[in-house]
Amino acid sequence: MTVTREEIRTVLGRYLVTHPDRAIDVAPLVEALDGDQDLSSRKTIPLHVTCSAAAIDTAGQVLMIHHRALDRWLLPGGHVEPEDRSLYGAALRELEEETGLPWQHAVSPPSREVAPVDIDVHPIPANPLKGESAHLHADFRFAFWVTDTEISIQSEEIVAFAWRSPADLPTPRLAISVGAI
Repeated sequence: MTVTREEIRTVLGRYLVTHPDRAIDVAPLVEALDGDQDLSSRKTIPLHVTCSAAAIDTAGQVLMIHHRALDRWLLPGGHVEPEDRSLYGAALRELEEETGLPWQHAVSPPSREVAPVDIDVHPIPANPLKGESAHLHADFRFAFWVTDTEISIQSEEIVAFAWRSPADLPTPRLAISVGAI
């Protein structure tokens, strides 16, 4: 069973209750939800959903990975898989796959409904090697505290990792959201 349109809509709704000022930023996702395409499929163009994990250690540092194909520092994350039952679960799966951090060692900050700290709609360049045209990712970013910080990177996709200040995150909005936890 994959992540459903209803799951995406519900989690987006929780996010917008907390961040109503960000509605314009997720407008392409809202528009896509009004269509009939499977937004959890990586083959859906022009937009599909991805999930990322902001793993925060006991010192308040955030785990970042250097993505091989995009040549950028990002949060661990990626595409939703058919076996994923929730966006939250997809973020945990990606965290473990890409970094070796067991999902059982990742804990959501207390007093938080299961909602992303950020949803970022951003362009992804064409990748002729994968037969993918340019498209958009609507990335649901969840925050987790982690106690186990032994990393074992997935070398096929990741070049390096680093624990960094929230100020080093890819967007100022994400930095503010994660820094407030």
